[in-house]
Amino acid sequence: MQLDEKKRNEAYNRYVKSRIPKTKPWPSLFNSFWVGGLICCLGQGINDLILLWFPNMAEQNAWAYTLIVLIFIASFLTGIGVYDKIGKFAGGGSIVPITGFSNSITSSALEFKHEGVIYGICVKMFNIAGPVIVTGIVASIVVGIIYLFV
Repeated sequence: MQLDEKKRNEAYNRYVKSRIPKTKPWPSLFNSFWVGGLICCLGQGINDLILLWFPNMAEQNAWAYTLIVLIFIASFLTGIGVYDKIGKFAGGGSIVPITGFSNSITSSALEFKHEGVIYGICVKMFNIAGPVIVTGIVASIVVGIIYLFV
């Protein structure tokens, strides 16, 4: 019985390995790096434009508006189906910045909109992003407690 199960698991693992799409690591890393860098440069450019148009604005406020613009752009591109193509091409480069966080929330909201505003969009919106938020908050509390006593 044990031997039969082991052979079945090995056969299944071979099958799964044969079906997994093959990726080339160096082009994927390069695309991730330059797209993530391009998103960051776009954010810096938006911030510079905001400070140029409103020279009396505090720099911290300009960064807040920059984040709002980046979140809007990512949500809009997700809504029209472009950000998914960027994500497929760039991988982690499009996921790490705040635009990836916006994409995860918007795509969840779009996926469950057929269930209604409350039980669909509002409830399911944080399916993907919720665990990230909770982990970040818990980690910051742990680090804060360690910092307090060290």
